[in-house]
Amino acid sequence: MNPVRIALLGCGTVGAEVVRLLHDQAADLTARIGAPLQLVGVAVRRLARDRGDLPVDPALFTTDALDLVKRDDVDIVVEVVGGIEPARTWLVEALRRGKSVVTANKALLAEDGPTLHAAALDGRADLYYEASVAGAIPLLRPLRESLHGDRITRVTGIVNGTTNFILSSMDETGAGFSEALDEATALGYAEADPTADVEGFDAAAKAAILASRAFHTRGRAADVHREGIIEVSAADMAGAKAMGCTIKLLCIAERSEAWDAAAESPVDGVSVRVHPAMIPRTHPLASVGGAFNAVFVEAEAAGQLMFYGQGAGGAPTASAVLGDIVAVARNRLAGVRASSESAYADLRIRAIGEVTTRYHISLDVADRAGVLAAVAGVFAGHGVSIATVHQSGRGNEAVLVIVTHRAPDAALAATVAELRTLDIVRSVASVLRVEGE
Repeated sequence: MNPVRIALLGCGTVGAEVVRLLHDQAADLTARIGAPLQLVGVAVRRLARDRGDLPVDPALFTTDALDLVKRDDVDIVVEVVGGIEPARTWLVEALRRGKSVVTANKALLAEDGPTLHAAALDGRADLYYEASVAGAIPLLRPLRESLHGDRITRVTGIVNGTTNFILSSMDETGAGFSEALDEATALGYAEADPTADVEGFDAAAKAAILASRAFHTRGRAADVHREGIIEVSAADMAGAKAMGCTIKLLCIAERSEAWDAAAESPVDGVSVRVHPAMIPRTHPLASVGGAFNAVFVEAEAAGQLMFYGQGAGGAPTASAVLGDIVAVARNRLAGVRASSESAYADLRIRAIGEVTTRYHISLDVADRAGVLAAVAGVFAGHGVSIATVHQSGRGNEAVLVIVTHRAPDAALAATVAELRTLDIVRSVASVLRVEGE
């Protein structure tokens, strides 16, 4: 049997695990595919780096990734380097030459996925990227294949393990954000520079990929409304507990109708957002703790589905990469290719202001008569209905906690902006959305 030949771009935490799996499971992979897999080259930044007992011939290493992907003896290019460039140049070159690509590069897919899909179409090659979202959890392929005959209405997920660990720790121990971040860093769950995680950039890239796949509409990271968790406090977590809720960093992609004045009719659209939110403890996502990921999918015929598991790490991500390699290798042996992109719906991406949601607002207020009436008047002026009001403390410690009914986010944001201008409001202590009901 002629082998299916693989070029690996990157040999860090994930790449090294891919090499080990290719070696350790060689016999099983050959049986599943119908031909052996052969690693013919590994592109790395530094040849001299000590890679321990990695089961790979040192002669296969090179620092010239572009030359590697151009070689005639390469059938599949596996990219686990990350970043936009030079990864985009390498993968476009490979795809246009007819070499199938397996990648875990969420940033590139969210930034410029259409360019990769176009190159795959030009070269009649496969582009697979299961490992780009939620690590080992089978998610993108079920959306593309198992649910392809259904109409997905909403995808809600915890797709960043670092932030989920931090928020879970705050919920369980009462710690503040800084203390929980220090713990996550000490245990290896947070990078030395955690900005991409705690500011929501990582989750936003994954949300864009999920929305594109679920709603057959091209979406980019720039289309995603993004808020991180650095403003979430121990007091916010305590307030959530008092409501029977917890706080999670959620990615939410939702398909819904809205009135289009130009068309004079309701028109389908998609909203995509990442932000911390209170969710009831009865919701399936509320029990997802530690560094685990989970995605909750709602579809018209299938109903509610939950995908749960390890969302990051070398071995879990490598598992997803190997699954894609097997699928791509089978396609090559059969002389077929999978559909690269489904963007036929081309739905309008809605701004965050058009989304309907609920707010939990905590106000430090003056302790005197007429405060509640004045605050309620601001809500009424923006057409926002109040669901519950709770006041605690006296004097300089008076706090007013308000939970709204559902309203357009633009109206809720305008309400908060006006509250900040009132003399009776010393400060808007916190604002959190309430989801999952």
